[in-house]
Amino acid sequence: MEVTSIQNGIIIDHVPAGTALKVLKYLDVDPSTTKLALIMNTDSRLYGSKDIIKIEDAEDVNLDVLGFVARQATVDVVRGGRIVEKIKPNLPEHMVNVITCVNPRCVTRTERGIDQMFHLAHTAKQEYRCDYCDEEAKL
Repeated sequence: MEVTSIQNGIIIDHVPAGTALKVLKYLDVDPSTTKLALIMNTDSRLYGSKDIIKIEDAEDVNLDVLGFVARQATVDVVRGGRIVEKIKPNLPEHMVNVITCVNPRCVTRTERGIDQMFHLAHTAKQEYRCDYCDEEAKL
């Protein structure tokens, strides 16, 4: 199998094996309208196996959520066919419309049009809590 290099965009490497589609969903990338390549369950010296996501012309991809979904992933920014920057994602301090509150009494469940907002409550535990009702996120 041959996957060519991209000229401008991003390469998300070291994605946990089998989770590339889930990562695309969390990044809000639509595979039907975006030029991308998915390499799934390929060999990795560090993790045994991994997924790789290449997105051409990734101007509006919000990578903040990547630290939440695929913490060990790395991001290579490509311009003119060359890697110009390497990014190691961190856990985001705040997330909007990524997680859904499970509390049936939360205002986000009873009222329409309210954003699902969560804040990082405990870094070591990777624990997020709802901004409205303080319910812990269930991932």
